[in-house]
Amino acid sequence: MTLWTAQDAALATGGQATADWHAQGISIDTRNLEPGDLFVALTAARDGHDFVADALAKGAGAAMVSRIPDGVPSDAPLLIVPDVLQALRDLGAAGRAHSKAQVIGITGSVGKTSTKDMAREMLAEFGKVHAAEASFNNHWGVPITLARLPQDADFAVIEMGMSNAGEIAPLTSLARPNVAIVTAIAPAHLESLGSLDAIAQEKASIFTGLEPGGTAIYPADLPTSPILDAVAQHHAATCLPFGMGDVPLHLHDVRQTETALVLRAKIGRMSLAVRLVNSGVHAATNAVACLGVAHALGLDLARAAQALGRWQPPAGRGLRQDILLDPVEEARFTLIDDAFNANPASMTAALALLAQTSPAPGGRRIAILGDMLELGPEELAMHEALARDASMAQVRIVHCVGPRMASLHAALPARQRGKRVETAEALVNHVHVLVAPGDVVLVKGSKGSRVSRVVDALRGLDVSPSQEKGL
Repeated sequence: MTLWTAQDAALATGGQATADWHAQGISIDTRNLEPGDLFVALTAARDGHDFVADALAKGAGAAMVSRIPDGVPSDAPLLIVPDVLQALRDLGAAGRAHSKAQVIGITGSVGKTSTKDMAREMLAEFGKVHAAEASFNNHWGVPITLARLPQDADFAVIEMGMSNAGEIAPLTSLARPNVAIVTAIAPAHLESLGSLDAIAQEKASIFTGLEPGGTAIYPADLPTSPILDAVAQHHAATCLPFGMGDVPLHLHDVRQTETALVLRAKIGRMSLAVRLVNSGVHAATNAVACLGVAHALGLDLARAAQALGRWQPPAGRGLRQDILLDPVEEARFTLIDDAFNANPASMTAALALLAQTSPAPGGRRIAILGDMLELGPEELAMHEALARDASMAQVRIVHCVGPRMASLHAALPARQRGKRVETAEALVNHVHVLVAPGDVVLVKGSKGSRVSRVVDALRGLDVSPSQEKGL
């Protein structure tokens, strides 16, 4: 199905089309380009113009450029624009304007991507859903997601992230959400914003882009909740705070089992139960926020709760799997992969999940923790404080990865101290001696700590038939 014609794209961007082309998708990377895509030659770490010829050779329907690159004929299917990034924004704005979809915008210090994925799973029960890939949540990711928005989509779920002040407002003005969610406010990006209040103010700016009649969903139980509430009250027609108190989205019971999280909530006047497989308690508020979306859009809440139960954490965000070490003895350990990102709040949630997961007889709870990044001048104290986390007493051994985690390692009792290494790569070759049958192993850290390399190595120990080479 055609997503963009040369005429429509030129009209949206003010650019000049060199041919009458059609595009079925949008790509910024020739490595995952599909035939028929419009290749957008962004200039970031590398200049996308250097890859236009390769993109066209791989079947791109056209390329959006600010100049005709060397080696590309002048009659090639191009859209020539003054500025590629601005043209991408223009294309995103046009994609939003052309679509009839109800748009849900999501931001927050933690839980953005999980909430996006939950909302996508839930809304698929009611119609066609378009959602951001992976974490396409920045100044180019949001425009790409909107530029890819099919005109016949019923819902669009747009994740919005930030590293510095002033980044959310342009994204929300582009996405123009009908419903906007702030998942949580926690110590993330303190290095650039300086305080939790400043983080809350930045996250709350998602409400400034709400469409007329829009709904704001945000936590009610945080010290920074008044900041969220003030902005929401000014910009939203309907405010739906969530939490344990007397609020419209009332979470009143959370129960952790070995295999699932069971929560009960009152949404408006309706009481609901949701069972989330392989999830920790931190997923409860994300689920309640999603039920708030269903409530705001007038969807069947019982069906929405049932659909939420089909969601499971993806790789890097709490995915749990058994790793078979010995097929004869049926010896295995449980891996909890939460290696995509970390800050003090999400680390506490992950440790709580580990503490609530029982190892097999003779097994241990093991944590492999990588640095938490972008926390500012108090970062070492925040790492050290993990030693006093309520769940840490349930953890037998803690292996620490990165220079910041050295503060945690020093603060732990000697009996809990495992290996301390500067880089994840230094631990990769030792994973076979770090785990034993029956163990439960949590791996968590900021993406920049590269502890996902440790996850890959642990998965490499699996001798299940589906994992064996050549089968």
